[in-house]
Amino acid sequence: MKPTLPLLLSLNGGYVDTAGFLALQGLFTAHVTGNFVTLGASLVLGISGVLAKLLALPVFCVVVILTRLAGERLRRRGLPALGVLLAAKLALLVIGAALAIRFGPFASGDGAAAIVTGMALVAAMAIQNAVHRVHLAAAPPSTLMTGTTTQIMLDIGDLIGGVAPETRPALIARLRRMALAVAVFAVGCAAAALGFAFANVWCFVIPPVIALFALLLRLSAPDEETK
Repeated sequence: MKPTLPLLLSLNGGYVDTAGFLALQGLFTAHVTGNFVTLGASLVLGISGVLAKLLALPVFCVVVILTRLAGERLRRRGLPALGVLLAAKLALLVIGAALAIRFGPFASGDGAAAIVTGMALVAAMAIQNAVHRVHLAAAPPSTLMTGTTTQIMLDIGDLIGGVAPETRPALIARLRRMALAVAVFAVGCAAAALGFAFANVWCFVIPPVIALFALLLRLSAPDEETK
């Protein structure tokens, strides 16, 4: 399987979300709306990390807006917006990893170090979400797989029920593309779980490496994200 930019983003999305959830007391760093559920659980069960879960969505939203504004300004100046934004995401992942290794493991999600670490990772994933929506809109989402899985099941249903011969190739191509995105995301989740089990907060070293690979891929093959 040839690595492409959308697949690398999916791999990192699954990895960062799982590692953050395990290391930061149930904080979703990519699927931020999931924090509504874990926030309720934290309040009822007395689990730590309430403030981080409250902050995750506004931080995510602000960073998405800033990413949009920065991207537009870069484009107006004739600069490579996608490359610059991917570099910013890489920097945030490096910061998140450094904070996690320096101050973790985190026995509580309410400490300042845990919150700052979590928000650095949330900001990185906010950039990834915004970049994917703007620059890679033709590719399946890289962080939230519910809609993609739903479409996969619908396409399978259509294939079973029968489709017009002329639409079948395009449907199969979309099905393969989406199934691969979900599979790669799942691999990222599994890798993060194994990494955390064996290396604890040192597992956060991996996301910057993946992000660096993605950035280098973009710089070496500017049209790669469309594949």
